[in-house]
Amino acid sequence: MRLERRVTHTADVPSSSDQVDRIRDALVDRLIADGMITSSVVEAAFRAVPRHAFVPAGTPLAVVYDIDQSVITKTDEHGVHLSSVSAAYIQARMIEQAGVGPGMRVLEIGSGGYNAALLAEVVGVDGHVVSVDIDADITDRAEVLLREAGYEHRVRVVQADAVHGVPGEGVFDRILVTVGVWDIPPAWLEHLASDGVIVVPLRMNGVTRTIALRRDGDHLISTSSEVAGFVPLQGDGARPERIFRLPDRQGRFVSLRFDVGAPDDVRQLDGVLDTERSEVWSGVTVGHSESFADLHLWLAGFLPGFCLLAADDGTDLAAERRWFPFGVVRGDSFAYLAWRPAEGDAGAELGARAFGAHGKDAAAAMTEQIQAWYQLAHRRPAPTFAYWPSGTNAGSAPANVAVLAKTYGLLMISWPAAS
Repeated sequence: MRLERRVTHTADVPSSSDQVDRIRDALVDRLIADGMITSSVVEAAFRAVPRHAFVPAGTPLAVVYDIDQSVITKTDEHGVHLSSVSAAYIQARMIEQAGVGPGMRVLEIGSGGYNAALLAEVVGVDGHVVSVDIDADITDRAEVLLREAGYEHRVRVVQADAVHGVPGEGVFDRILVTVGVWDIPPAWLEHLASDGVIVVPLRMNGVTRTIALRRDGDHLISTSSEVAGFVPLQGDGARPERIFRLPDRQGRFVSLRFDVGAPDDVRQLDGVLDTERSEVWSGVTVGHSESFADLHLWLAGFLPGFCLLAADDGTDLAAERRWFPFGVVRGDSFAYLAWRPAEGDAGAELGARAFGAHGKDAAAAMTEQIQAWYQLAHRRPAPTFAYWPSGTNAGSAPANVAVLAKTYGLLMISWPAAS
């Protein structure tokens, strides 16, 4: 659904406020039942703030108060999403991840209004909330909606490029970043208290996790992480992906998106979709309802040439369906994560299908990492993260730790070793 670029109206609301209250309470009850809300202060905030007052006109209440639907509030001329009211579940989780409480100073990077109002309720009258965004349209809208909802004296809205910090605001107990970022700018860490927590949707070779990081001496260590995506950061901190579009015989495209490690000479892939497809299977089976999201992160951390994959409608790949949007390039060939039914209806066997003269080599590289993930990380606790700012010493990393170089520091992703 595409909405207008600049919106200042709110959702249509039935004449009965009791009906809206019931719908909002039902959402909160679901968030509690699903473990997204775990504290009474966050529960009270979600019951108090009218989410429908911060979304565009005409948005159905069933969408507004759905647990996992975001609502787009601004797009550009190409339909690219620039701002949204995030899904309720991740807003609840991020506030809980941060451990926001009464009396705290909280910085929100990426404005919109609703989340800032929730934070204002949680920190209370003795707390302080600053919400910053680079886009004047968004901050103007947030100020209007916060004022209409009664929060104009409880939230300070600032229009600025947050990558450079917020002058005059000093230190915050908690920082919540509500846009997707590739790195953590030094200014944010300068704003973070010595015992503070920053919650940030961090992009790692195209795979994003919303990570809560707490200071531990000269670096940061994670306390929790969630699978969630956000509209990307704009301004000086933006990190565009490199995208290569491979044409098929019908003039449709398969796109390869690289965060880092793009091939030096993509011309080697010319005509690759016209080659015979090959495949290699890993012998690794996952159950029908079993999550293997950590495999995606493992591939992003340990598979050189990793990329994200997209296929236009009408391509053979789009029609194939039994694949996931993760790939790897090896010279003149590329492979992508695929599955096939396992024997005896036991779930799905993971593997790789590939195009190119050396497609089997690319597929084998991916299946080797699938097997490594299965042996070293499958069904173990979720990975943890450590961020070492430039100038600190991260030391050497053991074999089960992926090391990703960032602009302002080094990120380590650790999978628990076998006990």
